[in-house]
Amino acid sequence: MYAIVEIAGQQFKVEKGKKIFVHLLDEEEGKKVDFEKVLLIDNDGKIIIGEPHITGAYIEGKVLEHTKGDKVIVFKKKRRKGYKVKKGHRQQFSQVEILSINEKGFEKKPAKAEARKEEKPKATATKTTDKPAEAVAKKPAAQKTAAKASATKKSTPAKKTAAVKEEKTTPATLTKSKKSADAKATGQKKPAVKKATEAKKASAEKKPAAPKKATVKTSEKKTTAAKKTTASGKTGAEKNKTATRAKGDADKKKDKE
Repeated sequence: MYAIVEIAGQQFKVEKGKKIFVHLLDEEEGKKVDFEKVLLIDNDGKIIIGEPHITGAYIEGKVLEHTKGDKVIVFKKKRRKGYKVKKGHRQQFSQVEILSINEKGFEKKPAKAEARKEEKPKATATKTTDKPAEAVAKKPAAQKTAAKASATKKSTPAKKTAAVKEEKTTPATLTKSKKSADAKATGQKKPAVKKATEAKKASAEKKPAAPKKATVKTSEKKTTAAKKTTASGKTGAEKNKTATRAKGDADKKKDKE
């Protein structure tokens, strides 16, 4: 009779009285262990196959000792990079002896963590029952008072905000009134400005146009000066011509003589 069991993520072929090495278990040495993940049982040619596990079947074992396996060396290297790493590893194992193979009758035991969780609510329930009824009755009143206090706290900030709003509105109204008063004053002053501009225009119309005459005189002076310069230039040129002619006539006479 043999069975195939899954223990700590590995599958083992197991027989009664066989000793196997399994990955480290949490149980202490000398304690019994039950493995419920039974995949197959062969009982003298009668084969039972699980889907994936056989319901109710379990294998009883006993932890003999916790040991370490052989050292495995892990060496890494990258050539031309100067990289070398050498590490050693020893896997921890637990030696288990198989006591019996059972097809039925497995009962799940409550885990330690679940048992602790179940115990904690009981303790809290006893604490609440031990308290007198007067303390339980006082709780609603305390909650009401707390609610009232919170309501009053909420109302006071609302009042403060309303007062702040009033304070904010009053300066705004004052500024608006000032602006309106300034606008009125400027509106009254505008006609005086118009009158001053009209008076300036009238005075400008009454004044004689003196600058125009001055410009005419300067233009006349320029024309006369230009005429004089042209006349003087002509006379000078004519004088030169007459002088050269007289010299030429004199030279001719000398040559003839």
